[in-house]
Amino acid sequence: MKKLFLAFILWVPLTGFSSDRLAALSMLETGNNDRAIGRAGEVSRYQILRREWRSVTNSVAYTDSETARQVVLKLMDKRIRSFQALYGREPSDFEYYGLWNAPSQVLRGRVSPVVAERCRRFANLCQREREQQLAQAGSRKVY
Repeated sequence: MKKLFLAFILWVPLTGFSSDRLAALSMLETGNNDRAIGRAGEVSRYQILRREWRSVTNSVAYTDSETARQVVLKLMDKRIRSFQALYGREPSDFEYYGLWNAPSQVLRGRVSPVVAERCRRFANLCQREREQQLAQAGSRKVY
């Protein structure tokens, strides 16, 4: 049972919509601030452009974390499917953030240095979260 749990913990972050990726995305974009509004009018903890938000929902509940999460999942599903069609695999954490921040750059395979630095920070956050999850799982005793 413990091996199955550890296998699950290791597998989940590799899927497109793992909770650690969404948590890292929210943390990196706004520090989990549901009321944040970006310079270009981006809304929610994930900093979603309003036109993109409206492309997946008529809701204006920008400060509702669950609504924002559902919007992100829908937007990223389309971007991840495009990535998979081009590259035949799931995106890495680095590529995942690139798909969020600059999807056309990632899909073309040419990421600018500025976007690449953000992607590295995001990947580091995801890795740290995974290491913490593994450490917590390892410290729990199964009887």
